[in-house]
Amino acid sequence: MKASVKSDYACRAVEALALHYPSTRPLRIEEIAERESIPANYLVQILIELKSKGLIQSRRGKEGGYNLAKTPREITVGDVLRAIQGDILEMPLLGESRCPEEIKRAWRRIKVAAEGAADEITFEAICAEASSKTQMYYI
Repeated sequence: MKASVKSDYACRAVEALALHYPSTRPLRIEEIAERESIPANYLVQILIELKSKGLIQSRRGKEGGYNLAKTPREITVGDVLRAIQGDILEMPLLGESRCPEEIKRAWRRIKVAAEGAADEITFEAICAEASSKTQMYYI
């Protein structure tokens, strides 16, 4: 199991937009790209896919850019992974007839567990964790 670079970039882009939430000022592609160290030309393609799946929205013009289409609480890592790569965990062997049923069941359990974990992680939780790291405590 290996996460693609595209999926990682998509999660980082959504995190940037979630950290910017609830501001109504859209973030420009250049801002997201610089903040998250994502090539801007690749980020454009990712944002188009996320927009087509209803996770983000865009505004055109001089003051244009991108915002979340839902609250960070309503968007999960699973939502972003499905928008970018389809299945969270692809299991081509499940349809193979030579694969023993016990092994197919094991693979299905792994798939269900991975999907469940991805669907439990909201961008609200990711942002809370990120903001707790940046807080400084003085004694």
